[in-house]
Amino acid sequence: MFERISNPAVIEFIGRNYQADERGRWFFQNGPQRVFVTLEAAPLVYRLRGGAAAGGSAAFEAHTGAGARELRGAWLDESGRLLVETELGPGVVLDRDLQAVERCIEDDTGAPLSEAAFDALAAGAPEAPGAFLALGAARVPIGRLASAELARRFGFDADPRPAPGEPEC
Repeated sequence: MFERISNPAVIEFIGRNYQADERGRWFFQNGPQRVFVTLEAAPLVYRLRGGAAAGGSAAFEAHTGAGARELRGAWLDESGRLLVETELGPGVVLDRDLQAVERCIEDDTGAPLSEAAFDALAAGAPEAPGAFLALGAARVPIGRLASAELARRFGFDADPRPAPGEPEC
């Protein structure tokens, strides 16, 4: 039933037409049709663009190709996914970029977070030190957020359906 889309032209088309309605249902517009998107984690997937050094030119780019300018928050969920919020909206950091993004995580003093401290943070250990994601000019604390709370916290519908009377795609 579900199939990965790999055609670059189709991916670009979806990215250009990907948006949310007033009810937090994410979709892409295909002519008169709205094709609703079921979300595994969050509406956006972010990848790292530029260098990974704190204070450098690193920034996030959404899977749609839009560049994020403002990092507003960062959280780890119970499965270790890194979630961020930018002016574009909430999203999960692409797995293959996590190693580079981890180099942008600092402790309270601004020093790189040790591997042991990062492991404690990822595990949700009560003794985990404070951690911050420092990317470009932004430095935001990394909190904990249960995946079950994502949709409510950010106001999106993870499993959208057309309203009664709307056509089903």
